[in-house]
Amino acid sequence: MACEMIASAATGAGLEIVFDRFLKLVLDVQRHNSQFKSSLKRLEEMLYAMAPNIKKIETFNRDLDRPKEIEWLKGLMTKGNELVLKCSKVHRYNCVKRPLYNKKLLKLEKAIRDYISSVLQVQVTADTKEILLTQNSTLVAVKDASFGVRQLSDQIGQLSMSLSSGDRVISSKRYANTSLAGVCSPPQLKVDPVGLEIPLSELRIKLLKKEASPHIVLSAPGGCGKTTLATAICQHGDVKDKFKNNIFFVNVPKLRNLLVIVKKIFQHKDCELPESLSEEDAANHLERLFKQIGPDPILLVLDDVWPGSEPLLYKINFRIENYKILVTSRYEFPRFGSTYKLKTLTFADAMILFQKLALDERSYNPDQHMLEEMVKYCRGFPIAISVVAKSLYQNSAAEWRRRLKECSTAASILSDSEVLDCLQSSVEGLSDNVVAKECFKDLGSFPEDQRIPATTLIDMWAELYNLDEDDAITNLHTLSKRNLVEVLVTRKDAKEDDGSYNEHFVTQHDLLRELAIRESEARTIEHRKRVFLDITDNKIPEWLMEQNQPSIGAKLLSISTDETFSSSWSNLQAPEVEVLLLNFLTENYSLPEFMERMNKLKVLILNNYGFAPAQLSNFPVHGSLSNLKRIRLEKVSIPSFFLTSMQWRKLEKMSLVMCNIGQAFDNSAIKISDAFPNLVELTIDYCNDLEELPTGFCDLVLLRNLSITNCHKLLALPEDMGNLLDLEVLRLNACIELAELPDTIGRLHKLRILDLSDCLSITELPDQIGQLHNLRKLYMIECSSCELPSSVTNLVRLTEVIGDEDTARSWEHFKTCLPSLEIKVHKEINLNWLR
Repeated sequence: MACEMIASAATGAGLEIVFDRFLKLVLDVQRHNSQFKSSLKRLEEMLYAMAPNIKKIETFNRDLDRPKEIEWLKGLMTKGNELVLKCSKVHRYNCVKRPLYNKKLLKLEKAIRDYISSVLQVQVTADTKEILLTQNSTLVAVKDASFGVRQLSDQIGQLSMSLSSGDRVISSKRYANTSLAGVCSPPQLKVDPVGLEIPLSELRIKLLKKEASPHIVLSAPGGCGKTTLATAICQHGDVKDKFKNNIFFVNVPKLRNLLVIVKKIFQHKDCELPESLSEEDAANHLERLFKQIGPDPILLVLDDVWPGSEPLLYKINFRIENYKILVTSRYEFPRFGSTYKLKTLTFADAMILFQKLALDERSYNPDQHMLEEMVKYCRGFPIAISVVAKSLYQNSAAEWRRRLKECSTAASILSDSEVLDCLQSSVEGLSDNVVAKECFKDLGSFPEDQRIPATTLIDMWAELYNLDEDDAITNLHTLSKRNLVEVLVTRKDAKEDDGSYNEHFVTQHDLLRELAIRESEARTIEHRKRVFLDITDNKIPEWLMEQNQPSIGAKLLSISTDETFSSSWSNLQAPEVEVLLLNFLTENYSLPEFMERMNKLKVLILNNYGFAPAQLSNFPVHGSLSNLKRIRLEKVSIPSFFLTSMQWRKLEKMSLVMCNIGQAFDNSAIKISDAFPNLVELTIDYCNDLEELPTGFCDLVLLRNLSITNCHKLLALPEDMGNLLDLEVLRLNACIELAELPDTIGRLHKLRILDLSDCLSITELPDQIGQLHNLRKLYMIECSSCELPSSVTNLVRLTEVIGDEDTARSWEHFKTCLPSLEIKVHKEINLNWLR
């Protein structure tokens, strides 16, 4: 509350008052919020350096009758109030917003420094000339004023020098005009919807009409476009004008309960929610939050609600004016609200959509009869039209005829299972690519409505089907071309020719996920290639509880549990498993004991879909993971003895994402190089407690790919970095506190790709950078304050530099010495994945 009072009191005040209140707010937030301590401390030191001159600046501007000259500085500090106040509300587990707001703080600091050191200098010169040319002033007045201005000029010059001598930071144009997409923001429409004009208009009226029911259930069979329609309504001009920033879009798949929904909404609003709440308490907190937001209109969209969810819906049925709930579901909830039934597409609209997706001028175009028969087969279901049309895109006439023959024997599509039958034909179209077909079935391994990291799929498929990364990604694109999955890229500068897929994610329609599961469960449990276990409310499948439990022969085992899971594992017999996925939501997670008998296990993936890093326990005994080649841990707290208490003799790749790893390498019983003797690739992403790499890290001499990204507390790299002689790729993107590269980096003669984008505190590259004779690609987005040494002219194999406009200009000076160099200016970023 004190922070809000300080921030709001600044409106309309003079520069000195605005400055004082801004400084007080910075100090207050710094005392109570350790997440931004480093950036706020820098801001504090700069403000204290400015303090003695602030009053003089305002006085002279007033005496010279030029008060508007300091409005820009006042505006910066007023915006600074708002930014620091937002920082104070960032949830401690919001590992995405923390680096972003750190960048904004650094941008603010840079803007104030630049104003003091340059803009005010120009102002002083202008004021001096104006006084000397003013004919109506007396000579004495001119001399007095000129002396005062010169005095101020000297003081500002000293202040500029003192500010410039501090750590330089850069603006963050890359993020300046980009609003962070909250976890409950409506998704973006990926294509213009076809045939939804009338439903969109009718649903809009229902939402905007004051006397209409506050609860609307948008009901239709799976694949009819319910989510697309709900997304379109949230982006409609009238709806956005009414509900503004109070539109909350929440997916409600099977494993979600009210507590998870409330947590997502609170995280979206950057509000703290007490720990260990019951569902009733969570509902009460949500009601209080919505009442605080009110009387502004609120729209809560609950997407993909399953049957049996009536109790959940009633718990959030608050009596709040202008509060509307839109539910999308395959089922109706007649007691909850009015139902709007979405119909399948008309034949005319279905034809438009099908032709849009299936035809182009360069490929075979079937006759009208064949088109009409194919469209009739899809029965107006947008998902079926989309998948079938994309699977026929640019295919031969023979393939069209073969598919039409299959369609002629199909029954009318009236139910979800029959929609699946329709989609099945597209999967069968992969018969010439058996591995891609198996890869599609593997996608049932992940919880519904979750974005799947492409690197996770690469790890799975590389070991299951003996693929290299390029082959795995090729199969992923094969599925994408047939509309069986969608591939999202979260960084616009992410290029596949770099061989990096850390910025690639995969989504899948829930019906297609169901199809993958149905395909995988066609055989008996003992003979399945993959086994998926979804355990909700501690309900273990009956076959697992039998005394004579069958031994499964699957190579892939996926177990998904909800937040109620008690970690009571059955005695599962799965000796052939090579890939194990554990998807969970609990804050404390006990690894299953049956892992000790998985002697063929090659890939271990732990995905925590909760909000805070989970505490792990019950680790396998030594040697039980001796064949493990890849491990990925997401959002877990890694104990000190887990990674270095045993020798991971065959481990080649390790990925740690959004983990607490500060203690992971402490109290090690053995050297890190002995623990990971064959480690080739290491990814550390969004691990916000990483301040330094462990002792002996640079003894991992086989390391070829090192990616340490979005670790904003990382202060320095080891001095012996040059020992990693086999390193080919080094990514340090968004390590905003990293101040410099070690001089020994020049010994990395095999380095091909270096990514320094958003390393905001690096002010110069070492001279030894010119020794990287094999460097091909360099990312330097938002590195405009980083000075380039003359030795960069020795980078004779450098073919591509990707940077912002200022960085590009810096490299232009060296282009004559590097004739093969192409300088690319990066301008965009995609944050939609942060939902």
